Parts: sequence; C-alpha cells; structure tokens
Amino acid sequence: MISDREQNHTDKTVYTCPMHPEVRQDKPGMCPECGMTLVRTRTNADSHSDKRGQRDKHAGHSTAMFLRKFWVSLILTAPILLIEWRLIDVSAGNWISLILGSIIFFYGGWVFLAGAFREIRGKLPGMMSLVAIAISAAYLFSVFEVLRGSPHTLFWELATLITIMLLGHWLEMRAVAGAQGALKELAKLLPDEAELVDGSRVSIANLKIGDLVLVRPGAKIPADGAITEGNSELNEALMTGESKPVAKKQGDEVIAGSINGSGSLKVKVAKIGEQTFLAGVMRLVSEAQASKSRLQILSDRAALYLTIIAVVGGGVTFVAWLLAQAGLVMATERLVAVLVIACPHALGLAVPLVASISTTMAARSGLLIKQRLALEAARKVDVVLFDKTGTLTKGEFGVTDILPDEGILNLAASVNSHSEHSIAKAIVAEAKKRQLKLVEPKNFQAIPGKGAKATVSGEEVLSGSEVLLAELGASIPENLKNQIAELERQGKTVIHLVKNKQYAGSIALADVIREESREAIRDLKRVGLKIAMITGDSEDVAAWVSKELKIDEYFARVLPGQKADKVKVLQSRGLKVAMVGDGVNDAPALTQADLGIAIGAGTNVAIESAGIILVKNDPRDIPKIFRLSQLTYKKMIQNLFWATGYNLIALPLAAGVLASKGILLQPAVAAIFMSVSTVIVAFNAVLLRKEKF
Repeated sequence: MISDREQNHTDKTVYTCPMHPEVRQDKPGMCPECGMTLVRTRTNADSHSDKRGQRDKHAGHSTAMFLRKFWVSLILTAPILLIEWRLIDVSAGNWISLILGSIIFFYGGWVFLAGAFREIRGKLPGMMSLVAIAISAAYLFSVFEVLRGSPHTLFWELATLITIMLLGHWLEMRAVAGAQGALKELAKLLPDEAELVDGSRVSIANLKIGDLVLVRPGAKIPADGAITEGNSELNEALMTGESKPVAKKQGDEVIAGSINGSGSLKVKVAKIGEQTFLAGVMRLVSEAQASKSRLQILSDRAALYLTIIAVVGGGVTFVAWLLAQAGLVMATERLVAVLVIACPHALGLAVPLVASISTTMAARSGLLIKQRLALEAARKVDVVLFDKTGTLTKGEFGVTDILPDEGILNLAASVNSHSEHSIAKAIVAEAKKRQLKLVEPKNFQAIPGKGAKATVSGEEVLSGSEVLLAELGASIPENLKNQIAELERQGKTVIHLVKNKQYAGSIALADVIREESREAIRDLKRVGLKIAMITGDSEDVAAWVSKELKIDEYFARVLPGQKADKVKVLQSRGLKVAMVGDGVNDAPALTQADLGIAIGAGTNVAIESAGIILVKNDPRDIPKIFRLSQLTYKKMIQNLFWATGYNLIALPLAAGVLASKGILLQPAVAAIFMSVSTVIVAFNAVLLRKEKF
C-alpha cells in the first residue's frame, strides 16, 4: 500500500516554457511571458507543487532579467567590436575577445542553451535549439581559432548576435505581456478577504458555504451566493459583459468579483472555490487557450518543418562554402546566419497569440469560447438556427393585443390580481408595467379550467375562456369576431371578460417576442447569414413568430429528440449550421451543428454540448461571435504573412546566394530581422484589441 507521503512523490507530466522554466502547467499551451509553445516534461509532484507555489513570487522577474542581461552583454560587446574592427590596437586582442565573448556566451547566452536543452528533452526542437546551435558554432569555432593563433574569429558576430537576441526577446515579451494574462486579470477580480457579518475578516480561501458576508458599498462580492438583506446595483461587466449596473434585491443571486454599488448587502455564500462562476469562466478560458485552431495546427507544423529546413539548410550551406574553398570562417558565418534567420518563433507565435487575445476579448464581452475551433467555424457559417422558446421569445406569457380598447386591461388585471395562474399573472404584470391603478377585488373565486370571478367596483366580473363565455350566454360582437379568430390562428391565447353577464372585451396573450431578437436577426442578416427557427409549437405559432421576425425558414411541431434531425436537413443542403439553444434540451442539436451556441447559460458554464457559451441571455451578443471570428481570422492570416514572408527573402541571402554581387546577410543582421519579425507579429496581434465587434 502506498503511503500519502510516497504518493506525493509520484511523477507527473507538466508543460514548461523552454525560455521560462518557472512557467509550469498541467496542459499544453503558450507561455504567458513570451508566447512560446510549452514543452512536455516529467517532474516530481512535490517539486511541481513547489514551483507552482513560487510562480507568483517570481512573476515579473523574467522581463527584468532579459533587460539586465542585454545591458551587460551590450557593455561587453563594445570593446569586442573595437578590437575586432581594428578601431583600437591592443596586444593579445584575441584573448581579450575570448574572455569577454565567453562571459557573454555563458551569461547572456545561457538562457538560450538551457532553453534548447528543455526543447530537445521535450522532443520539440525549435527557436531555442536553433539559436543554441548558432551561438555554440560561432563560439566553439572562435575558441578553436584563438587557441591555434588565427586572427579569424566570430567573436563580434557572437556578441552582437546574443545581445540583439536578448533585446529582441525583451521587446517581444513586452508586447506579449500586453496581450496575454487573461487568467491573471480574472483572478484579480476577487478580493483578498471577505468581511463576515460578525465583523471578523477571513481570507477568500477560508470561506465556507453558508457563511454570511457583509458587502459594503464599492466592495467586491467575495463568493457566489444570494442576497439575504439589502438592495443595490452591481457592476457585472467584467464577468458577463453587461455594461449597465444590474439591480439586485433580497433573494437575488450574485456573482463573485462583481462590484457593489451604493447599498450595503448581506450575502449568504452558496459556492466557493472551483464551484464558482468565475472559476468556471477561468477554466473555460484556460481550456480555450490550450486548444488549437486549424490555422495554429498548420503554423505549428510549418514551424517544425522550418526548424528541419534550417538545420538541413545550414548544414548544406556550410558544406557548400567549404567545397567552394571560401574558408572555415565564411562557412561557419553562413551556417550561423541561416540558423538564426530561420528561427520559427514568429511563426509559432503568429496564430496562438491572436487566438489568445480573441479569447480574452470574447470573455470580456460575455462570450465564453470553449474551443478555438468553434470560433474558427463561425467564419464559415451559412445559416443560424434558433430554438424559439427562451431564445427568440421570453418563454413566458405576455399581453399582445387588447380588444376593443386598452381600458379593458384595468378591469382584467383587477379581477385577476389574486389569481396564481400564469395567464392571470401576465395580465397583472402588463397593467403594472403601464402603471395602471388596480381596484381591489372582492369575493374572488377561481373557476378551475375556465377562469376567475370577482366583484370589482360593485359589479360582477368574470375572466376566462370561450367556454365560460358560452356558459354565461354572452356573445362576441360581430365586428370583433374576425379579429379574435385571426389572433387564435396566430396561436395566441385569448381571454374574454364578462361584466354583469355582458361581453366587455378580450385580451390576447402569447410567448412574447424579445425586442433583442429583432436586433440580433437584423444584424445577422446584415452580414449575409440566413436565419432559421425550430420550435415544438404549432404551425400557426411558428408562422406568426417567423413573420414577425422576418425569419427565412422554420420547423414547427418538432420534438426535442428531432431537433438534431432538422440540423441534418439544413446540412444536407450543403449549409454550415450554427445552432442557438439553451444547452440542455437542445444538446443533441448543438452537438450536431457545425457551431453550437448555448445562450442564457447564466452561472452554468459547464455546458458540454456547445462550443461557445453566452453568459447573458441576450441574442444580441450572437452577431459578435461572427464578427470576432472574421477579425480573428484576418489577423491570423496577416501574422502568418509577416512570420513567413521575410524567410522567403532572408534565408537565401543568409545562405549567400547573392555573395557574388557583394550582398551578404551577416549573423547580427539576421538576428535583427528575426527579432523584428517576431515583435511585428506580437504588435500586430495586440492591435486586435482595438477592434470593435
């Protein structure tokens, strides 16, 4: 039997950055410091835990370290340049260059050598491996030349190469730091401590379910829970994307990290740790950043091929110059230049950095991207298929028509004010919305299956179905019969009012169409997408909603188990389908669709059937998905161009194909080109944050 202590010492797989070994996580992804692809390694569970614990302690040191190494290397490079370029005449100049070059190689270049070792150990050779081969070749060759008394060394190329690489990496890290850090930003949303109602303060980690916490004006909600006392407005913008403060009262749920307004609240903690909404968002963002899009898979493969081309091409270049009797110095110089210019860092950074930024932008706007492939698929969608109830409509009764005039609403609401029926509640809610003053009913009586009865202002009033109307012998006026028949054909529920046994009027109710749906469909059509609707309601109801919203096609009387079949019908026409549903009853259809969008997820962020989750129950957020998908794809293509375009020109120059015309790309210049291309890619990706979608 394995003891707890022995169990803690078992090995586990972790992923670390070749350049920043303090960055360690349990899944593939990008380094949050420099954007490099993390390599797999195995480590002891205890040491892994210790390293993770040290992560925050070392946060921010890496960037400063590279800057410090750059300045030291730059200062030491100056005398090497003066000696090698014969600007000063110093006896034993080669030995001085050897000493200074060795310091630069081991102090400034060690980070590249160590990174190469981690890449090779992780079976993922890349940028660090190429840089390590290049500087090692230049250094070992130069040492050999000094020892045999030859003046032909590459110390100035070595020193400038390492110095420029350090500067380029520091600049790149600055750019990446501005683009990365989505999880760090989310983590900052939580306060460090919570104040309990008894006046004591506890750390967030020590909160328990059932604790009562006091949230003062302007403070952050420490954990998910429900308000037990108080009223206020909460700023949930960073969690849900809702720009306006949300009114909260006793009984309402609150989300950890949201900012309290002017009122004091007492909140009963309902969820802590990994169960909270914010933790769920962080998990989804983390999974999305670890997942890959098709373009990223392509760029990763291209980066691997480029590494192979660089090693093979460098070797061929070296041998070719030796065979051309250009000398060992020239051959080594060309080898170093080819290896440096072909570093695939820009290519490896081009796509994942853009994807990481777009994932962060989406999360800030209330769109949770579970997989990057889902966001990429949005660009190719032809038709958006909406589930009707709860998505296009409110999923609850609302008053749509009042006959013969609005005066009848006050009477209907008064007689139904004591009723618990959903239709009665909808009538009363509409009256309150219009700020009508209701009359207190007397002798209220519910008539099962038919309606309600009460005395209002001394008169007997009944509210109910056509069956009740017939029993009382009251008849609908001829001039209203056609209107009522049309309302019923639209699938609306019509309630009639009888006062003193005489027909008084009618009220039509239906599942109310959301105004947000009209805006969403209008925006989707504006970008060329077709709109379809699926519902279990009757043909009449489906036709009415479809006409109201100008929907291109609808499917009526569809059972939950048949929704996926309707998705297949659209796909059989060669259309790419985005399905929008609630993520529960619509799970099969969401899975079958080319893109599944779960709307109205609220605090349930674990819907497995959808690729994209909308935190808010607002269909107006759906067009954002397609706009962001287009913007993301555009940036990825731009970055791939910047990452690969310079190689087409620079690689042949580095190899020396135009040497006969006096055009040679020196290793230091190659390092500048490589660093500049990487910084351009990072900067171009950051520009995505300025785009509106």
